[in-house]
Amino acid sequence: MRRNKPSQPRSIEMTTGSLWRNILLFSLPLMLTQVLEVLFNLSDVAIAGKFAGYVALGAVGSTTLLVSLFTGLLIGMGAGVNVAIARSLGLGDDEQLERTLHTSFLICACAGLLVCLVCAGLAGPMLRMLHTKDELIDSAVSYLRIYALGLPAMAIYNFGNGVLSASGDTKRPLIYLSVAGAVNVALNLFFVIVLHRLRRPDACRLQLSKLRFHRAECRRVLMIGIPSGLQNAIFAVANLFVQVGVNSFDAVMVSGNSAAANADTLLFNMMSAFYTACASFISRNWGAGKIDRMKKSYWISVFYAFLVGAGAGMLLLLFGRQFLSIFANEPEVIDAGMQRLRIMGFSYGVCALMDGSIAASRGIGRSIVPTVIVILGSCMFRVAWIYTVFAYFHTIPSLYLLYIFSWAITGVAEFLYFHRSYKKYVLDARIW
Repeated sequence: MRRNKPSQPRSIEMTTGSLWRNILLFSLPLMLTQVLEVLFNLSDVAIAGKFAGYVALGAVGSTTLLVSLFTGLLIGMGAGVNVAIARSLGLGDDEQLERTLHTSFLICACAGLLVCLVCAGLAGPMLRMLHTKDELIDSAVSYLRIYALGLPAMAIYNFGNGVLSASGDTKRPLIYLSVAGAVNVALNLFFVIVLHRLRRPDACRLQLSKLRFHRAECRRVLMIGIPSGLQNAIFAVANLFVQVGVNSFDAVMVSGNSAAANADTLLFNMMSAFYTACASFISRNWGAGKIDRMKKSYWISVFYAFLVGAGAGMLLLLFGRQFLSIFANEPEVIDAGMQRLRIMGFSYGVCALMDGSIAASRGIGRSIVPTVIVILGSCMFRVAWIYTVFAYFHTIPSLYLLYIFSWAITGVAEFLYFHRSYKKYVLDARIW
């Protein structure tokens, strides 16, 4: 009698079967993972504000930019791991897969430790450089240093998530994050209410053996991971200039913008699931020699991301007041937030072309030029817009319209670069 094997989460097949079905099944658990991560992160802010007072709330909020910068770098490393592992799996080269796996783990572990040391050691100077309020600085430094202790674990989690996603398994990361997030909320309540401390745990597991750096595999991961991490940081920096424009209005408008901006975080994380699918499917099929499935994977992923962005944007137009009431009670603040949502609701779908094209380029090993395009289109363009168009009109629509224009221009440029790179490195059979 044949012994039953332990049941394991089923991996999504990337190189065979319906791309429409498989990309959707691949992306849905990732989308839920991203939504849960956003909600668990919001719990830090909510619990601090409800149970530790406005100083703790302001202290946590003061670290948002720095937390986004450091976590963005680690997420970028995970993206590099995802592409490199997917490529090795597609090639069917077990030896290269083993080298890539071990090298990627060491890179992520070292990156996590380095970011932890920088974040903890320079927490004070960095927060002072951002002109953190005097009454908040001590608590903000303490929070950032404690948060830094979890960054090595976050790096390992992103490594594991990248490996599992590359193999078509997006269910286990959802399970792991759900458990870690529940623990996160429980410990938040315990430390904030009982001990008045703040902490965020993350965890991942890997069997460690034969660990060493391999030059070629290290180069592949870093060539994708570092530019991807910088892209995340660039978006955070670009939004600083937008915030400068928002701060030129009264406190009600600033508060309304802060409440409406929560929709950005939620929607962008939902859409990013399809960008991960795009990079994974393209890299895996490239390695397997299924060239015809690569462009199809790109267009299907972009279409799904557009549907999520446009559909959610329409829902925010219809139910924006109910959404904003979660974060604000004052009618004038909700009215101010709706001014942003009325413009952003029509804009979210546009960014699918930009981010989808960036992910597709990453899937074929191209990440440096897309980063340069993002710097020009999403950072420098926004700065120029704020100091020209917004400076001339100085209205809320003239500020928020910069998003749809910057996304459209950058999206076209990223698409043209991917199309050129696809022909050069895939159709002409050049080796990454």
